Amino acid sequence: MRSKRNKTIEVSEKEGRRYIKECLKLKKPASEDEIRDKIIFGDTLKILPLLPKDSVKLMIADPPYNIDKDFNGNRFKQIPDEMYADYTRQWIEAAIPLLKGDASIYVCCDWTSSSVIESVLKQYFTVRNRITWQREKGRGSKSNWKNSMEDIWFATVSGKYTFNVEDVLLRRRVIAPYREDGKAKDWEEKDGERFRNTYPSNFWDDISVPYWSMAENTGHPTQKSEKLMAKLILASSDKGDLILDPFSGSGTTAVTAKKLGRHYCGIEQNRQYCIWAKKRLEMADEDSRIQGYTDGVFWERNTRAQQEKYVNKKK
Repeated sequence: MRSKRNKTIEVSEKEGRRYIKECLKLKKPASEDEIRDKIIFGDTLKILPLLPKDSVKLMIADPPYNIDKDFNGNRFKQIPDEMYADYTRQWIEAAIPLLKGDASIYVCCDWTSSSVIESVLKQYFTVRNRITWQREKGRGSKSNWKNSMEDIWFATVSGKYTFNVEDVLLRRRVIAPYREDGKAKDWEEKDGERFRNTYPSNFWDDISVPYWSMAENTGHPTQKSEKLMAKLILASSDKGDLILDPFSGSGTTAVTAKKLGRHYCGIEQNRQYCIWAKKRLEMADEDSRIQGYTDGVFWERNTRAQQEKYVNKKK
């Protein structure tokens, strides 16, 4: 018996069969209409060459990190950096023809593979920045520092690219407010709460890894949060753009893209993860909220009460 607060997504065997049937299985080259808003069931290295060229505005990739990990029976074993670099080049070279001239790319990694990812990206794109985000989860260690950070490399195909900075403002609480002539300067006050909307930096400490009481949570071992993906999607795409995720997992990129009015195409070779992705996409039809993102701004971690108060006041 699980707690009533446990919202982890579970799918019955019957539902699972239905969702797999709804996934696209590509055997030949496809048009943009055919792959738009689809989860493709298959190996990304085999599927990418079948996708339409010059169709993708934003690619968000969360490939297996170079560590030993069991992905629901599909085991990824740590390999030498040179081999991991070759693997990275394989999927990047397969994806390059799909990208528009003004496309952006984000690649997720951890500290063990971050330098490899950067060195490979530099061979094909202009690397713009490295985002580091703080995870709440992570095992402690008596012989090393706890690993609680991950990186996301930001790169572009050319010097022309989308960056909607006003769409990714972070609402921060003001602890020591500054006033000028008795008036608030660069901050607001509502219902006793002082805050300012700030431009985002490349260090994110407002992200929570999905956990059991969150409606987006699944059993995927490395699931990213919708709030994390929302920042990338809002900053580097516009409504109606096509977003590609070549390692779709449980579908976070696709679900978030759908909630934000973008088109998506996700590729995933694990049957269970495809099922979870399709279930979440179905759930998004009923609930398009993104935890931590309200009224066009991102909120600091652990400010749920303030968010609800603000939203209820607006109503």
